[in-house]
Amino acid sequence: MSSSEQAIGDVPPVPFELLLAYPGGLSPSQVSVDFQEAYDRIPHPEVVLESSIDEIWGQRVQRNPSLYNGKKFRYAGYAAHTGGSDSNQVSRVTLHLGLTDYRTFVGTNLNPLWESFLVPSEDDVTRCKHTSSPLGNGAIVETSDGKIIVLRRSNNVGEFPGHYVFPGGHPEPEEVGISSHPPIESLVDFETNRKLADEMFDSIFREVVEEIGVPSTSLGDATFIGVSRRKLNVRPTAFFFMKCCLHSDEVRRCYSTAQDGYESTQLFSVPLIELMDLAPKMPGCHQGGFALYQLMLQYNKQERLMLISNPEK
Repeated sequence: MSSSEQAIGDVPPVPFELLLAYPGGLSPSQVSVDFQEAYDRIPHPEVVLESSIDEIWGQRVQRNPSLYNGKKFRYAGYAAHTGGSDSNQVSRVTLHLGLTDYRTFVGTNLNPLWESFLVPSEDDVTRCKHTSSPLGNGAIVETSDGKIIVLRRSNNVGEFPGHYVFPGGHPEPEEVGISSHPPIESLVDFETNRKLADEMFDSIFREVVEEIGVPSTSLGDATFIGVSRRKLNVRPTAFFFMKCCLHSDEVRRCYSTAQDGYESTQLFSVPLIELMDLAPKMPGCHQGGFALYQLMLQYNKQERLMLISNPEK
């Protein structure tokens, strides 16, 4: 988008897209995964652009030899399944996931020429078919006193150092024994796809425990509320909502012993009104996470009003 377009009406452009939004939240039984090689990234036909992936990764490793080229799940769309008395009611969703790695993410999505990897298309999957697009995750964690947990990233992280973010990271293929696709003659079975779907939820619990230091027993069930993607670098992130039974003061004390505390420098527990002020200082995908949370709050409010007006329902 040009600077002249951004200046129209002095309204800043929205830095995210909501690819999926489930304000009512979906439980683990309502989220499934279709994992297959067909959802992997397709190499770009322009040789010079494709070779820049190795060049950029080499430069990054030279600056930071500790970089690890771990496997990641690649987001490649979804299929929504409706049901119930309301034909528009989403009863479950299937995430389409392929396999990628951190090296390819750095070389495509984080490439200074990242827009060159995009294909002009109205179809979202086609548009991003040459990007790594690893699926990240983020958690909206609500404490017992109604505060939301926000972290400030350290200056040592690879993306958006110093920015405010929700706790999160990535679902990890290696956590469920995935390092490559199975042979062509060996199809991914239901059991494997179920394990991958469980990892979507298990991983966000791990990230919250490791990043803010609270015990896992203090966290309630997670609900999936959607997928946000920041427009810069087309970076997708799945968001979840969960409650923590600890008071915000206790959470701050737990943070001092967090396993992954080095990834952030400060923990904030903020009421909604303060979160609205912090959200514009977040990366686009996390601003989208806040938008998903707002949709959830609106949905819950409407549900409460319906119960009041129809107490027998």
